[in-house]
Amino acid sequence: MPSIDLTGKVAVVTGSGRGLGLAYAHALAAHGASVVVNDVDEAVAGAAVKSLTEAGGRAVAEVVPVGTAEAAERLVNRAVEEFGRLDILVTNAGILRDKVLWKMTDEDFDAVITTHLRGTFTCARAAAVRMREQGEGGTLILVGSPAGQRGNFGQTNYAAAKAGIAAMARTWSMELGRANITVNAIVPVAATAMTETIPAFAPYIEAMRGGEPLPDFLRKGEGFGTPEDCAALVPFLASDAARGITGQAIGIGGDKVALWSHPQEIRAAYADGGWTPDSLADAFPTSVGAELQTVGIPAPKAPEAS
Repeated sequence: MPSIDLTGKVAVVTGSGRGLGLAYAHALAAHGASVVVNDVDEAVAGAAVKSLTEAGGRAVAEVVPVGTAEAAERLVNRAVEEFGRLDILVTNAGILRDKVLWKMTDEDFDAVITTHLRGTFTCARAAAVRMREQGEGGTLILVGSPAGQRGNFGQTNYAAAKAGIAAMARTWSMELGRANITVNAIVPVAATAMTETIPAFAPYIEAMRGGEPLPDFLRKGEGFGTPEDCAALVPFLASDAARGITGQAIGIGGDKVALWSHPQEIRAAYADGGWTPDSLADAFPTSVGAELQTVGIPAPKAPEAS
């Protein structure tokens, strides 16, 4: 038995038919947890359940698009009906509708916000109600993204949702602390259907599919690897070993794990009686604005050949 033991625990993993979500489900099941798999495609969800049970795990599928309170209740109720309780929620479900600001439609914006942000909220609320009723604590693991931490070109909707998810993790860690429910955001970076559309990553992902390992500058320098590389963080955060960790944003990918900082003031200046536009114009460049913060996700750069 692995030292991280989740035997008797029950997890719901949204968006777990494939990719990162499926990797999270397998990692939880491998450490003893029973899993409710969620996807919008019945065949995909069924295949995921089959892969889990064939590996020795316990799993069932609930086919429903997350976002509504009704969908969240279905997921929680399925966990309780099948396995008797709910201990772990991983809010992984997501979609992309990438466009620059002036081309993004209301429908593009609303679809991503509904799945990512509202879906996280409704599922976490339903899970928190159940966990508080059980009175034995629990774990909420909210899936964020580097786009939510730093912004990303063409991802107004996705970056806004993921930034909101990190903020919800901080807020809920305070609200649910007395109930012994930990809440953390994870920030995975992996070769998935989403990241293979990024030109800088595409050739390495294609080579990996051909059997070539990812180079160290990606696995270590960029913290970029496979979905399975990211999965270890989920059973760890759900275990007794992580009961003192809450309200954090933790990145993982490749060979790297990292703690993201919370937004905080980094420079301040003061003016007796307050500021005017002119005094700000005079003082800002050499005080608060002396080193402005960068934005965006830095593109990976291969080391130059010697």
